[in-house]
Amino acid sequence: MTSQSQGIQQLLQAEKRAKDKLEEAKKRKGKRLKQAKEEATAEIDHYRLQREKEFRNKETNVMGSQGNLSAKIEEQTTEAIRNLTSSYHRNMEGMMKKLLSTIFDISPEIHPNFRPTV
Repeated sequence: MTSQSQGIQQLLQAEKRAKDKLEEAKKRKGKRLKQAKEEATAEIDHYRLQREKEFRNKETNVMGSQGNLSAKIEEQTTEAIRNLTSSYHRNMEGMMKKLLSTIFDISPEIHPNFRPTV
């Protein structure tokens, strides 16, 4: 009987050691999963920062050229306004004379389609 109880005790102890080893393995697995998650998060953050930096560089290049285009368009617009204003002042008096002469110098004529009624 004692050998049976010793055998049972050994089995119980072996079962307890196996259970302890399983718990230990679960803890290690949990730690490793947590560590892997942290590593993945760090890698994702690093990748995100890298891509944002590249995006900002491209954005700066594009916006910089748009800024140059904006200044160039503003300069062209100012030049066009200056040209139109000078043209207006140069031609205003002659155009007014021509317009007034057209209005005041009326030569009455009968319209070519007019048919006198009999």
